[in-house]
Amino acid sequence: MVKFSIPAVAVAIGAGVSSTYAFAPVANTGARSVASSAPLLMSSVAAPEQSPLAPLTVWGDRIPDIIESQNELKSRKMDFAPTIKSSDLGLASDDKEGQLAYVREHAMEIKQQMVDNGAVIFREFDLMKEQEGFVKFYEAIGMKTCLDPLHSVSARPTVNGDKNSPVYEAVNKESRKNFFIGMHNEFVGTRAPRAAAFVCFKAAEEGGEFLIADGRQIFRDLKTDLVERLYNRNIRYSVMELPFFGWVDNFPEFVRPTAMVALKGLVSAAINAKVDFSVDMQWGEAGYDNTKMLQARAPSQPPILVHPVTGEPHWFCNVHSHSSKLRKDRESIYGAERFEDGASQINKSDMYYGDDGAISDEDLEHMDEVTMKNVQFVKMTEGDVVLLDNYKCMHGRNVFDGTRKHGVAWFEGWTGEEEMKAKAQQSKQAAMA
Repeated sequence: MVKFSIPAVAVAIGAGVSSTYAFAPVANTGARSVASSAPLLMSSVAAPEQSPLAPLTVWGDRIPDIIESQNELKSRKMDFAPTIKSSDLGLASDDKEGQLAYVREHAMEIKQQMVDNGAVIFREFDLMKEQEGFVKFYEAIGMKTCLDPLHSVSARPTVNGDKNSPVYEAVNKESRKNFFIGMHNEFVGTRAPRAAAFVCFKAAEEGGEFLIADGRQIFRDLKTDLVERLYNRNIRYSVMELPFFGWVDNFPEFVRPTAMVALKGLVSAAINAKVDFSVDMQWGEAGYDNTKMLQARAPSQPPILVHPVTGEPHWFCNVHSHSSKLRKDRESIYGAERFEDGASQINKSDMYYGDDGAISDEDLEHMDEVTMKNVQFVKMTEGDVVLLDNYKCMHGRNVFDGTRKHGVAWFEGWTGEEEMKAKAQQSKQAAMA
């Protein structure tokens, strides 16, 4: 979901291009590689004691024949998200030292499993029941932390309350318990973590399962004509709505068009000065009374990318979480979204074709069906961890009741990643020989 803060929006619109406040939406860049000459934002300057920013999204080269790539996946057997249990290793659940020694000794093997299979699930590890042990766990594996993708808007609190902590809350708020978080890859603006580790410190009394899905399997199972249409036309997200312009209708009719052009230009210039990609503002109507609003749309992008290590094509598209239709459909099951306060009214999203064309309800429903068919509901208990490749594995969260305390650490990469790339390239060349 898109995340904006009310103060950031107010500063962006009120102060214009002169303000140095950070303003970054959860959205995607249309570029397949992001230029290093992107403007330096105040939010891009990390304090010395902090982890680095999440890395720039790597889209890879354009796939010359998307249908051929899909057919190749259909002919392959794909394993997804193997489980490692402490008891299967001959270790007691409370043997923290033994568990730490195991992950340290098998670090490269674990990372290779993550890359090959999208995710690895760890169970029966008391080591990760507390934050200190969780940090030791991923450090022993060789994961390199980065700042939360939402860092520039400070939208996600940390588990222990320390602003410099690398372990963030994973949407545990009681006010969001009936909100089904659709499947998505984590990326904000031009940046996407390479990997993540989600940990359970306290399971919800009911529900709250962590959801995962293999992007390769979703790409494989989508209708061929839809894949071709989406890939050729690209996709585009609406990342924000500003429902503050009902008063424009009070202008005399002969003045209104000129005022709307001026307002659109002012808001567009102000917001584009705060983000490192171009946002296109468009007029629309929202709510039961069709109040005028400005909608921010991110640049178009491909819905399928090439994995930066393995070179595999897979689904990298947040339609399941961003489509307003699919979210509305889920309200009939889980109850209405609580878009009541100012920030929630802004944080509304949708998805279109890259040329701004509407995607049919039939196609959206098909993408929902294929996504949910490939979703695994992982009921985590205290100490369980899901280590995932953020490019290959999508994630979400089920609704819940009770108190839920899950955390997440984001990673810019890991030790041995370049060796993995070289190995994958050698394997590919050998297969072509």
